[in-house]
Amino acid sequence: MYSWAIISPYLPSDILRAVNTPKTLKNLPDTPGIYLFYNSAKELIYVGKATSLHNRVRSYFSGRKTSRPIEEMIHEVKSIRHIVTDSALEALLLEGKYIKQYRPKYNVLWRDDKSWNYLAITKEEFSHVIAVREHELNNGSVDLKSFKYIFGPYPRLNTKAVLRILQKLFFISTCRSDAKRPCMYYQMGECLGVCAHTISARDYGAKVIRPLVEFLRGHKKRVFGLLNRQMLEASRSEKYEEAARLRNQIFGLEKIQDIAVVNSSFVSHGDFASADSVNEYERLECYDISNLGETGIVGSMVVFDHGIAEKKSYRKFRVRSVAGQSDVDALAEVLTRRFAHADWRLPDLIVVDGGKPQINRVQRVADEMGVKVPILGIAKGVERKKNEIIFSRPEAKLARWVGKNVITLIKLRDEAHRFAISYQRQLRKIK
Repeated sequence: MYSWAIISPYLPSDILRAVNTPKTLKNLPDTPGIYLFYNSAKELIYVGKATSLHNRVRSYFSGRKTSRPIEEMIHEVKSIRHIVTDSALEALLLEGKYIKQYRPKYNVLWRDDKSWNYLAITKEEFSHVIAVREHELNNGSVDLKSFKYIFGPYPRLNTKAVLRILQKLFFISTCRSDAKRPCMYYQMGECLGVCAHTISARDYGAKVIRPLVEFLRGHKKRVFGLLNRQMLEASRSEKYEEAARLRNQIFGLEKIQDIAVVNSSFVSHGDFASADSVNEYERLECYDISNLGETGIVGSMVVFDHGIAEKKSYRKFRVRSVAGQSDVDALAEVLTRRFAHADWRLPDLIVVDGGKPQINRVQRVADEMGVKVPILGIAKGVERKKNEIIFSRPEAKLARWVGKNVITLIKLRDEAHRFAISYQRQLRKIK
């Protein structure tokens, strides 16, 4: 969903004024979006994206010189237009749309074919979404006939992060329709079951590909209308799980968690890093305890890096020192053993599946072992229907970040729970 705000985009030349005035720059909003620079001839010469339009554009006129190529043309900028978006991801997509349509001079001059990427949707029965580089399109190394849609270009696209975000938002399948077993994302509730043969190609097109295409075209309102109609129909047909999934999907689109896009694409290649501050909680670790009685207690550690599951860093623990069913003591053992591994990279934030007792004990272990990492817990309640965030120590900065990333934290917690249960079943040979 885009909203427009215009600062002298097409002023007559006799009243065209410089943009580096305090009043003009002050009016820029502290929101994600794109900015468009025009010269005195009213030609669009550059398009850029930002997580904070106010900070990014002001940085160009602050008088502080940096190594950014854009510094070379700032003297030509005579007017600015900006478009506000709901998220950094949408700013990235909109930037690509404007570059493709208008081919601004300086975007083209500074182009590196290896950094210009496109998102392509294949013509397969169950379409996949892949990233394609510009030189691959130009040299014929990819078959254009195999694609149903191509979107872009997207300068400096963090392919892995963007595809993962889109996968989570739209339930894009990354598995094969002839898979032997359901994939990990199906178990996490992020795949509609192409691998489990629970969705037809027609339904996959209607529920996944059509909303995705509308989103990539910039028609977010249309996406909401489509999903709301599907949710209403599911509810009328008493398909309540499907209705709940669609409700959560709509909420996810309203509150897009795209910090991975922000970190890699919005502050790279010489851009002014302080204009869009890098996320301080990029690497997350979450712990959960599972037991089916007083013996066989296990613990899990899962890792999300930039919002993406890093499976190679997952760890399993067989709890040895705890007698009885004490999640608190089990967590203490697991975290003690984890912190003893100096060769394991420390996270920026530790999350525990549990409430105040668990958090207090984990904090005590961290203090005793000299580990200075913020810790929080997610209390789930008896029926796992509650998601109460509990901080070990008050910290306003962390609290603000948590408020914007609750969905990611819940998915992290749920993944730790799934991984712990999976390990418990593996040990007990429960299928």
